[in-house]
Amino acid sequence: MRFSVLALLSLVAPAASEIFFKEQFNDGEGYAKRWAISSKWKKPAEMGKWEVTAGEWYGDKDDTGIKTSEDAKFYGISAPMESTFTSGEGKDLVIQYSVKHEQKIDCGGAYIKLLPGGKSFNAPKFGGDTPYAIMFGPDICGSTKRTHVILNYEKKKENLLINKDIPCEKDQVSHLYTLLLKSDNTFEVFVDNKSVRSGKLEDEFDFLLDKEIKDPKQSKPSDWVDEKQIVDPEDKKPEGYDDIPAEIPDPEAEKPEDWDDEDDGEWEAPTIDNPDYKGPWVPKMIPNPDYKGEWVHPMIPNPDYEHDDKMYAVCADGCTHVGFELWQVKAGSIFDDIIVTDSLEEAQKFAEETFFKKKDGEKTMFDAAQKKEQEEMEAASGMDDMGMDGLDDDEMLMGDEF
Repeated sequence: MRFSVLALLSLVAPAASEIFFKEQFNDGEGYAKRWAISSKWKKPAEMGKWEVTAGEWYGDKDDTGIKTSEDAKFYGISAPMESTFTSGEGKDLVIQYSVKHEQKIDCGGAYIKLLPGGKSFNAPKFGGDTPYAIMFGPDICGSTKRTHVILNYEKKKENLLINKDIPCEKDQVSHLYTLLLKSDNTFEVFVDNKSVRSGKLEDEFDFLLDKEIKDPKQSKPSDWVDEKQIVDPEDKKPEGYDDIPAEIPDPEAEKPEDWDDEDDGEWEAPTIDNPDYKGPWVPKMIPNPDYKGEWVHPMIPNPDYEHDDKMYAVCADGCTHVGFELWQVKAGSIFDDIIVTDSLEEAQKFAEETFFKKKDGEKTMFDAAQKKEQEEMEAASGMDDMGMDGLDDDEMLMGDEF
């Protein structure tokens, strides 16, 4: 089984699960009737174009996704969901999709957003400043390679990042990203249906204030001694210690025979490190007999702390759209097999019908492409070596002159 115990327990759910959105991009340019380009987010010259393709390696040539196609561009696209998802007691939320970075991505986002807005959602202006409920998925730039999980929290008017980064995949084949947000205020993240992070929302995100705070009425006593060591009062600096020079004239140096004091000036022997010099005086330290240890500020219950049973309710007013708003230095990411549902079992079923059905075939084709590329590089390198072997030394030297 690919799922963790937490995930398996979640499968014991009401039979009447609901799919709020599903997209496979398998009808060519037909997706453009369902999705809207962010035409008024940035200047046209800054926006990259989406392409429909299965990519260079695939498990099924007819199973396509949408691909970022132009380097150093912004990408914005959104679609209304088939029905509105509204957070509620006993109602889980699952967001799942696949992404493939064929371009050896070096810097760029590949995350999806779940958005509120309803009929007032402004699709042409959808972009980085558009309010969202969830931002989820991989983001890579240089040494930073993480899977974002960011949840909007209306009480704080903030988008809360997960406190500890979740790694993401960075190779050139497709990977499936799944976020499960449960109504018991727990969550789980899967990559290729393998659990990579799970826990309580209050532990992994800064939803709530600290349960305890430092007692504002307490402060460190003025006579508190927290110095572990003190100068040894009996350790005295030796008389004449500061008179010892760091360097001395080299006793083995001799004035050159051809040295002329009138022409060359008075001769001075070169200096060398003084073996008797011990550096600046540092007094000996001893344990402080009055040391009381590090002072610990007393803690008290935080009077402003309040537990929230609805941290999970990121779509309390309803989420109606999904979208990608990205910046990519090197384009080539392919997005596919998107589902938004309230059932992890439904998402798993969809993954088996799509992602896992083509996963092995894609990997086989990718490995073959990599092998062919390696063989071509080795053959080209061999031809270069043969060309150099055919030149004699004189010809090689002549080549260096130009």
